[in-house]
Amino acid sequence: MGARHDKLDRRSFTERWLPHPLMTAVLVLLWMLLLNSFSLGGLLVGVVLAVVITRVTSNFWPQRPPVKSWSKAFAYLGVVAWDVVVANLQVTRLILFRPVESLATRWVVLPLQLRSPEAITVLAGTITMTPGTVSCDLSADGRSLLVHCLDAPDAEDTVRQMKERYEDRLKEIFP
Repeated sequence: MGARHDKLDRRSFTERWLPHPLMTAVLVLLWMLLLNSFSLGGLLVGVVLAVVITRVTSNFWPQRPPVKSWSKAFAYLGVVAWDVVVANLQVTRLILFRPVESLATRWVVLPLQLRSPEAITVLAGTITMTPGTVSCDLSADGRSLLVHCLDAPDAEDTVRQMKERYEDRLKEIFP
């Protein structure tokens, strides 16, 4: 216990109470969005929950995920947000105006150049958050991702778009 106590003593106050400040901020933001209204009490509960959650789970995060470029990471968030809006409109159009029989529903295998577990997780999450596609499985060797597509007439083109739109950007963000 002495060695652990010495390690804790060497960390600054901020490192002890906010081991993952970005995650804390994201959790507070998500809490406020879930409340769907702003109040000082709601904000206070969100901050307390975010600090407690990040502090309790910090032992499960041995290191912070390495990021090469924060500016590219924020630009990526913008691209994903835009794609989610566009995909929602496309899926709405498909559901309302196309007969089910005309949809080219298929499974595609996305070969991965990414090796970082964090980057692969972000890619899989991005694909799943974008309506019309769902990441379903990562190969045992981590070199391909199985994706289900609601409407993908050309499987190769769909894979190419995912690689260019998301994977290439993630390679610039994560080492």
